Amino acid sequence: QVQLAESGGGSVQAGGSLTLSCTASGNNFFRDKCVGWFRQAPGKEREAIANFATSGGTAGFHDSVKDRFTLSHDNAKDMVHLQMNSLKPEDTGVYYCAAASAPLCWSTRRWKWGSYEHWGQGTQVTVSS
Repeated sequence: QVQLAESGGGSVQAGGSLTLSCTASGNNFFRDKCVGWFRQAPGKEREAIANFATSGGTAGFHDSVKDRFTLSHDNAKDMVHLQMNSLKPEDTGVYYCAAASAPLCWSTRRWKWGSYEHWGQGTQVTVSS
């Protein structure tokens, strides 16, 4: 089973930026995959915040992060990144990456945690006001 791992979390003041990365234990794992990012805030349920197909196509963003977060795929390093700008205290939470075969990204199921086949353990992001 391929393992995903998130990194890049930390503490930042409101208005700051962080870049989260997701790596996989397999080689060329993120080629032609649907990758989703999820967030779980303290006391709240996990929610989907962004997803995209690494082979190309339009990325999807939750309204709460639209125009502030971007997604990218580093094919050479076989990593995916979530660039988070203009961070707000309500962005605080544990962030997870998840991956599945590319066709998931053409379905509304891409917003569901259980639709993915591989998940990371999460990385904490704390935004202070």
